[in-house]
Amino acid sequence: MISTDILAAAGIGLAGAGHCLGMCGGIAAAINLGGNRGALTTVAYHTGRLSSYAALGALLGALAGSINIAQWTIVLRYLAALLLIGMGLSIADWWRGMSILERLGSKLWRPVQKLSSRLLPVRHWFQGYLLGLCWGLMPCGLIYSALAWSATAQDAARSGLLMLAFGAGTLPAMLSTSFGAAHVQALLRRRGLKILIAVFLIASGAWSLMMTWNHGAHLNRPIETDSPSTHQSHAQRRIQT
Repeated sequence: MISTDILAAAGIGLAGAGHCLGMCGGIAAAINLGGNRGALTTVAYHTGRLSSYAALGALLGALAGSINIAQWTIVLRYLAALLLIGMGLSIADWWRGMSILERLGSKLWRPVQKLSSRLLPVRHWFQGYLLGLCWGLMPCGLIYSALAWSATAQDAARSGLLMLAFGAGTLPAMLSTSFGAAHVQALLRRRGLKILIAVFLIASGAWSLMMTWNHGAHLNRPIETDSPSTHQSHAQRRIQT
């Protein structure tokens, strides 16, 4: 399932283009105002963003994986499937329930926001990288939803990889803003693309729910034991033969 999960993670980032452009587009465009040097700081900024996503995913995946309880694993699988469905519904604008994660994270963003403001204006690439690290922590429902979903993998490397794929999915929108590719932005804002990715996410979540349910039913199936009656039936069969 890891290849499907990576595709889903990239799809979440790609489908959130409109949200990304609204939240981070101004910063991404401003960084590239310095010509060739601006291009270098832009790449550094986006590298910082993806580094932040991957590090957070790895951290949460490690924390989730440290709880080695079979029932907890099943619960996380159900949660992962429901989060995929929720993000699909949110991307298609059919449900806004995922925004609660954004409100919960707004308090955590305040101290980071103070730090990031000291990095503006960006004058060199390392400053751009540090700003990207900070901006990866901003109160964005799309990021927090993807983080919660990636943590259910219960593995630092896998969760970090999923968040890296999510970040890669945001690059077309963000780089098109940085370098003024208006036609790419227009393509990414198309309703049809969002619906297509949303349906894929919902279908993936529904499939995961079904597989988790079947797995749980298999685990709860009673195990046959060698009871006295079983031994007696085996003995009767040997006598008959």
